[in-house]
Amino acid sequence: MQVSVIDSLEKIPASEWNALAGDANPFLRHEFLLALEVTGCVSAKTGWRPRHLIARDDGTPGRSLVGAVPLYLKNHSYGEYVFDWAWANAYEQAGLEYYPKLVAAVPFTPVTGARLLTVENDSASTIKTHLINAARELMQESRASSLHWLFLTPEDARLLEAEGHLLRSGCQFHWSNPGYRDFDDFLSSFTAQKRKKLKRERRHVQEAGITMETLSGTSIQTAHWDIFYEFYLSTIRAHGAIPYLSREFFHRLSEAMRDRVVLVFARRGADYVAGALNLRGADTLYGRYWGSRGEYHSLHFETCYYTAIEYCIAHGLRRFEAGAQGEHKLARGFTPVVTRSAHRLVHPRFSRAVADYLARERLDMDAYVNELNEHAPFKKAPLAEK
Repeated sequence: MQVSVIDSLEKIPASEWNALAGDANPFLRHEFLLALEVTGCVSAKTGWRPRHLIARDDGTPGRSLVGAVPLYLKNHSYGEYVFDWAWANAYEQAGLEYYPKLVAAVPFTPVTGARLLTVENDSASTIKTHLINAARELMQESRASSLHWLFLTPEDARLLEAEGHLLRSGCQFHWSNPGYRDFDDFLSSFTAQKRKKLKRERRHVQEAGITMETLSGTSIQTAHWDIFYEFYLSTIRAHGAIPYLSREFFHRLSEAMRDRVVLVFARRGADYVAGALNLRGADTLYGRYWGSRGEYHSLHFETCYYTAIEYCIAHGLRRFEAGAQGEHKLARGFTPVVTRSAHRLVHPRFSRAVADYLARERLDMDAYVNELNEHAPFKKAPLAEK
């Protein structure tokens, strides 16, 4: 088996990469990752230099692709959603350089998924070990301070911990569908007080004369993307954030993954007043970006959560992940879910210090999740996923 490094997904056929990535998670698809590259959102200039690992089996005809890692050499910590700024500051104060660092992740996307992509056979475990070793060697060759694997599956997290990485836990809020018949059936699982509050929020939107529109597939036109991009920028400006994604990226996404896109718009008369972008996986809807024009009571909740939940129920989707963080989601039917990342730091002293910090942080995170579950809106609160 030979593991090599490529600096662009243009150098590997989509069919080969997608055979490993599968259909469950749209963000791991060749189309999505390549769209980030060819539109310039991910590049050396933006601080995300692609250094993808690919493993080929020399013993098969055509040296078939058997493993891969979406990997980037970075000179900052933006767009990751697993925050290590304090670590970088500690390095700087000690006169050391924290950047560059290697990051195995989907850029700008806090969504759990496989980072060690492999064929599904008896060799998968061996292939993953080869990929982990190759990533560690690349870290050394690149003179990187560290190697980070973000938003891991439980399986990959356990393997990386066994290979000497430090595990870190976080928390997101996901909606689960045990088989609701409709939105009212979902609401029936709430306590009376919480159910009344949610109904009132939906009523605020209706009384403002706003109607919701859900678009997917060929119903999404170029004009819709231009409207949505202005909403996206409005949120960026409101928070003083960085617009990681370009207009060209969204148009490319529409061309390459039209069947995965679900756009939710809010209309007031002939005018669009808000919009949200979701991507659809095999059994999960992923909410990513939203924006609005003007202030309307509870419109964020309707555009980003309630209409999307209705879509999930209507299409039999089992889960809805509405983005990172947000304790306000708890009262609206989302439950806390533990996220995982794994980290390897070259410097021994800093590695020990981070290990101590993560051990304390993990205890705090466990207590936080337990407290959140006590305040869930359901008649009987579901337990957080471990």
